Amino acid sequence: MAETSPLAAALAANRQVWGGWVVGPTAAGPQTFAQTGYDYVGFDIQHGYLSDADVAVLLRGLEHVGIGTVVRMASPASAPIGRVLDAGADGVIVPMVENARQAAEAVAATRYAPRGVRSFGPLRADLGVDPAALQARVSVFAMVETAAGAAAIDEICAVDGLTGIYIGPADLAISQGYAPDQAWNEPRVRDTMTAIHHAATAAGLISGVHAGTGSLGKQLAEKGFRMITLASESQALRRGAAAHLAEATDRAPERNSGNAYQ
Repeated sequence: MAETSPLAAALAANRQVWGGWVVGPTAAGPQTFAQTGYDYVGFDIQHGYLSDADVAVLLRGLEHVGIGTVVRMASPASAPIGRVLDAGADGVIVPMVENARQAAEAVAATRYAPRGVRSFGPLRADLGVDPAALQARVSVFAMVETAAGAAAIDEICAVDGLTGIYIGPADLAISQGYAPDQAWNEPRVRDTMTAIHHAATAAGLISGVHAGTGSLGKQLAEKGFRMITLASESQALRRGAAAHLAEATDRAPERNSGNAYQ
C-alpha cells in the first residue's frame, strides 16, 4: 500500500496547492472540486453541518478520484481524529492551537503507540493494515488563529510531526480586536499572518491559509503561502448561480459571493 497520500504528493510536487471547502453532506461539492482541478478538498466538522460519519461517506466517494483530502476537526480529541483517518482522510486541521502542548496533542492523535495515542481500527481495505504506513501518510496542520497562538508560533512550529501551520483569518482578527471582515484590510492582522507564514517556512513547514476567494488566493500565493483554500461549495454555487442569472437577465451579478472569512 502506498505510504504517500494524494495531499502529500500534491504538496511535494507543486509550489501551491489549491483547495475547495465542504460544509454540508453532499457529494456534488467534492466531486465538482475534483473535476475542476483543485488539489484538495477540506471537510469542515468544526463549523460545517458534517459529522465524522458524513465525512467517511464523502471520503469513500473520492476513493478513486485522486484529489487530496483534509478534515478540519472540532478539537484535538484523539477518537474523532482517529475515525476520520481510519476512513481515509489524508490529513487533519486542528483549530485554535495556542501553544506547543496543544500542537503535540494534535500530532499524538494521529500516531500509534509509542509515538502517540491513536487507536488501531482501519476501515479502508485499500489503505492496508500496517500501522507504520497508516500513520506515515497522515498530514497534521495546527490551525493558528488567535493572538496567543501567533505569539507562541515558534514554539508551535518546533513540535515534531507537524506538517504545517494553517491560518484562520476571521478568528485571528477577532482575537486582535477587529471584526472578521477586517482580516484582510487591517495592517496589524495582515502583518501577523505574514509573521506566522515566515515562521512556518523557516521551520520547514507548509504555510496554509483560508483565503475564501480566488483574488485573495492569488495575493497569498504571491506572498509564498503554499496551501490555500479558496471557495466553499456554497460560495461556488452562489457565484455560479448569480452569473447564470445575470447572463439570462442582462443584469450585473452580485459582488458578494458569501462568507470568505473562515
